[in-house]
Amino acid sequence: MSNRPRSREPGRGRNRDRERNRDQGRGRGRGRDREQGRGTEGTVPPLTRIIREALDRLRAFDRRRPRVWDAAVTGFWTAAAVLDYTSGGWRTTARDNVTAPEFLVLLMSLGFSLPLLWRRTHPLAVVLLMTPISLVNVWTGAVVQASLLQLIPVFQIVLRSSFRTVGAAALLFVVPVLSGGVRIPSAWGQEVVSYVWGLVFVVLLGIAVRTRREYTEALVERAHRLERERDQQARLAAAAERTRIAREMHDIIGHNLSVITGLADGGAYASRKNPERAGQALEAIGTTSRQALSELRRLLGVLRDDHPDAERTPQPTLDELAPLIERVRRAGLPVHLELSGEPTPRSLTPGRQLTVYRVIQEALTNTLKHATGPTSATVALTYSHTHLDARITDTGTGTGTGAGRTTDTEEAPLAAQGIMGMRERAALYDGSLEAGPLPDDKGWQVQLRLPLEESHP
Repeated sequence: MSNRPRSREPGRGRNRDRERNRDQGRGRGRGRDREQGRGTEGTVPPLTRIIREALDRLRAFDRRRPRVWDAAVTGFWTAAAVLDYTSGGWRTTARDNVTAPEFLVLLMSLGFSLPLLWRRTHPLAVVLLMTPISLVNVWTGAVVQASLLQLIPVFQIVLRSSFRTVGAAALLFVVPVLSGGVRIPSAWGQEVVSYVWGLVFVVLLGIAVRTRREYTEALVERAHRLERERDQQARLAAAAERTRIAREMHDIIGHNLSVITGLADGGAYASRKNPERAGQALEAIGTTSRQALSELRRLLGVLRDDHPDAERTPQPTLDELAPLIERVRRAGLPVHLELSGEPTPRSLTPGRQLTVYRVIQEALTNTLKHATGPTSATVALTYSHTHLDARITDTGTGTGTGAGRTTDTEEAPLAAQGIMGMRERAALYDGSLEAGPLPDDKGWQVQLRLPLEESHP
């Protein structure tokens, strides 16, 4: 009873460590952001920084509570319109023969100011509502100054709507003004021209603000897209690295275990009649095991971040081909090596040599594991001026399934993975690989064709 809670504590401790490391990583990211912000803001004048921060806080408040800001703006302009009415300021612009009653002037002032509450949600509807009021305003000659509030929803239309809608809103604004100018010709110099210039200024200002906003949004979207692409490239690189590591692990473990299995079977058979041969088999098993452990230790040591001094010895090259064939021979598979042509100096890069080595290793490993009956193998390397051809054949009678030389459902995926790994290695250097049974089921062959380094521009 008392041991169970202690057995779960390490898992909890690891979870807490991961969460603490994640929080520390976030803190470091925020710290870098703050340091970058301080670096850029150090060149900004203090007044500009204060204004920018105030505007940012105002925009944030508007995003959280848009109705509060709409009500505040509407209340301000409503108070200004009523104050203009009560102080008689509208009479300074009214015609001498004004026929508008006092209550009508008040209604028009409220009609121009109260609809501003919906100026951002329904700006075109607000302009449509103000158009008949504007027509009454100029027709009676009152010309209340609150009529200029029509420019506020027009500005919102310029910010958000199409240019066709902007044209319709501008027409709804101009038509009452022009009709007033027709009825009162003396109003052209004061009301009509000033109203038209006000409309032009608001439209140009709205276009400038809209262009700036769209440019900023495009920059933000581009930054987000680049972040997504960066994360995607990182995931693809990680997936490719995992595939490469899995391929290396498969080649190392699969080959060495197959050799060890063959040596163990041969040693067990020889122990009854020739103890000396059994001892040789055990010695070969130890050598092969140590080599496999060394390769695995090197591969895993490089992957660990906490081992900066991990061993980084070179991967196998074609110089290691003879020891490979010798180990396979000790495992009980006779292998004959044929070389044709002479390799030119530096004709194969280390990566290409590793590809040829791993393909031969995988082909011989498959022969050890899947071929039945008396079997021998031949490895033929042919050098030309542009390509290296490697042909690995054997005389085993294993059944070909298209994916590998086995009919066992458990081992078929492993064989398919081995052949797929060989094809992937060849494709890395624009090479090709074919694997399949020989005619009349007389064995199996793997053919690799790899371009030489100097054949590429």
